[in-house]
Parts: sequence; structure tokens; C-alpha cells
Amino acid sequence: MSLQLYNTVAREKQEFTSLQEDSVGMYVCGPTVYDYAHIGNARPVIVFDVLFRLLKTIYGEECVTYVRNITDVDDKIIAAHQESGEDIASITSRTTDAFHSDMAALGNLEPTIEPRATDHIPQMISMIEKLIAGGHAYEEQNHVCFNVPSMPDYGRLARLNRDELIAGARVDIAPYKKDAADFILWKPSDEDQPGWDSPWGWGRPGWHIECSAMSSEYLGKTFDIHGGGQDLIFPHHENEIAQSCCAFGEGTFAQIWMHNGYLMVEGEKMSKSLGNFITVHNLLKEHHGEAVRLCMLMTHYRQPLNWTADGLAQAKSNLDSFYGALRATVEIVPATVAPADNFVSALADDLNSPQAIAVLHELVGELNKAGNDKAKATAKNNLLAAGNLMGLLQLDPEDWFKWTPAGASDGLSDADIDALIEQRREARANKDFATSDQIRDDLAAQGIFLEDSADSTIWKRG
Repeated sequence: MSLQLYNTVAREKQEFTSLQEDSVGMYVCGPTVYDYAHIGNARPVIVFDVLFRLLKTIYGEECVTYVRNITDVDDKIIAAHQESGEDIASITSRTTDAFHSDMAALGNLEPTIEPRATDHIPQMISMIEKLIAGGHAYEEQNHVCFNVPSMPDYGRLARLNRDELIAGARVDIAPYKKDAADFILWKPSDEDQPGWDSPWGWGRPGWHIECSAMSSEYLGKTFDIHGGGQDLIFPHHENEIAQSCCAFGEGTFAQIWMHNGYLMVEGEKMSKSLGNFITVHNLLKEHHGEAVRLCMLMTHYRQPLNWTADGLAQAKSNLDSFYGALRATVEIVPATVAPADNFVSALADDLNSPQAIAVLHELVGELNKAGNDKAKATAKNNLLAAGNLMGLLQLDPEDWFKWTPAGASDGLSDADIDALIEQRREARANKDFATSDQIRDDLAAQGIFLEDSADSTIWKRG
């Protein structure tokens, strides 16, 4: 099957062919662990998790290496330490654990490799030494800077002119820089800051060198795909290209660059000052992770995503429909067949998740209309296989419909609801329809909805 991916460098969709016939290497920039991840942080994790699943479907489970780093040395982490007084190791450990928990709740697979920046300082130092030796970096006032004028095509990813590059870097023109566009590879650390011994004194790495060193360590000098958010195109990814290509030679590093679009909240930029800053941790207290995940995937990954309460409610409604079809065929054992071709084709067209979701709705319709057990088994598998490729429909239908938000601890328990349904059954058996209707209405008022069949009653939380 042909896989088409949009390459940011070329500004067009291209047919993807892996550098090695039987393997694919993908690197995605991971979190800086100083606080809870927000929904903007979650979007690339979900997007590239779907790509990871798709690549494994096409190339084989064991043939895809997905590297996503942890940045655990950074000025934001130091600032969090200085503000709170909490030990840096405690901050990074705590927030890394929270990130793992939150991303798992959103249905994401673990990457193949998750390197931490602080475990790869020797590789960063070695790469910086190589850049200095090649005339692409220099030491000045205990700093090491990348020599941007030494790379004639610097800026090819962002496609910015020199003035735009300098302005976009958002850094001060420091006295230790020979050129305003130069960026830091290594900087000195104070006594109360993280640091390591190096040929240039006690210090720590710049942000950009971390990803160049870790990607080459696990994927080699040249690999297939590098991904991240659109906000990383410049300066982070531009500087990664500069470092890696100047260290290892032109034509090395990532062959395909992929970037997801920005995220807004109810039409506005997300920010703490506007009061619309949403962390995944808090969102999961009120909403199931699959609903959050589907809401993200309802917009094509390259497009801006406007996060809204209505969109999240629509995602929940869609999942109710999907799980409802599965619940109605709970006794049917799904056939063992591959995901439907039209579903895989939708994702293979540059991760067209909205089209894939449209196919999911078609598959639900086929399952609902299936006339015999064999047809139901095939249709059920098609739906489950497609859902799995999207990281959806991972629950038992009963668990989906009976899930309770963590913040709703004062509601009726499953046992309470079952007891009321039994009372209602007895009332109906005694032709006490007023009591039966009252129980139904009381449950509905508390967000519990009943569905009667000829021989049973099932329920779901709204």
C-alpha cells in the first residue's frame, strides 16, 4: 500500500519509502518535564501514535523504531525549581510519571525508546567537538555557539530570510556571539544549576543539541521521519538540521519532516492569563481519554485545531454510537481479518483521520445492518480492527457506558443502579407502571439512561 506523507521541507505530500526495506525509524520531540502536559502537548503525541500504529501495520510490528525523548535539563525546569524550592530530580521524576500516566490514559502506546537528555551528555559533548573541529561552532566566554554563517542553506526548513530568522529565534544578541543568528550548543552553569564537566568548563547543553545527539544515537546519522508540533519548526528543528548535517554531512538526518498544526481553545490562543489553559491531567478528571483522543483526531493533523466543549461532546456521542453497536453484538465473536482497506487507505493518505472516522461510521452502519452471525462477525472485526489502528474502542462496551469521571464520586454506584433496575423490573411485573416510570425518570435525572429489550434492561451513563 502506498503511504503518502506531507514533507514540511518540500511543502508537499510525497510517497514514503523507508531508507531500509524492512525497517522504519521515527523520532518525535517529547516533553520538557517541569509541569503537567497541556492539551497542546498531547496533540503531537496522539498524532504520531497513530502514525506509529499505521507504520507497524504496513511494515510489521517489530520493524518500526519510534524514539521520543524526555528533556530533563532545561531553563524551564530550573525556573520551576527556583520558584517552588522542589529538588530538580523530584520535579522531573514527578512530572515524567504524570506525563506517562496522562498519555497512557489517552490511549497512546509507549515509544520503542524513550531517552532522557541527562543520560546522553557524553554524546552531546562529542557532537559539539565535531562541530568545532569542522568550523561550524566556536567557544567564546565559556559558551559554545553554532556558527550559522558556516551553513549556506541554513533556514531551508522554515523558509525565512535572515532578518526573520534572527527575529524568530527570540533570543538576545549576546556578546559571546559572533553573529546575531548563532545559537547556543553549551553554556556555563552556576553552582545551583545542573551541570557537567566538559572541555569548555562546568555547564549544560543547549536545547537543540539534545535531540540531534539522541536521534543519531538510536536511529543513526540518517533516518526516515522526524515529527513534532508546528511551533518547533523554527528554531528547534531548523537548528537540529544545522547541527546534524554539519556534523555528519549533507543529506544526512531526517528524510521526512512532519508537523501538526497549532491548537486553540474556543477560538482563542490557550494561555493561563486568559483562563483557558487546559492540562490533560485535569481534563481526564471529567472526560474519558478516548473521548479526548477522538476529539483531537476529528481535525486533520496539519490543520489548526479549535478545542471546544461542543467538539468534545460530539466525540463522546460518536463513541457512544460505536460502543452501542459493539454492545448490541456482545455475543458475536469477531472474525479474524485485517482492517478494512478503505480505512487503512484513509490513514495512508497523510493520516487523514477525519476521513478514517467517516469510515468508522460506515463500519458501524454495516455492523448494525448485518443480517446473520457470519456477517456480524466480519463487520464487528472490521470495526474493532479500525478502532485499534486509531487507538480507539479499547474498552469492553459495558465499561465504556458505565465509566464514571473521577470528579463524580457522589453519584450512584453500579450496585445502586442495578438494585433500582431490579425494583423497576418487579414493579413492571406487578403492573405498577407508575413506580416503574418514576424509577426510570429518577435515574435519567441523574444521568443514567435505561434501554429495555424483550428480556432485559441495560443502562448507560450519559
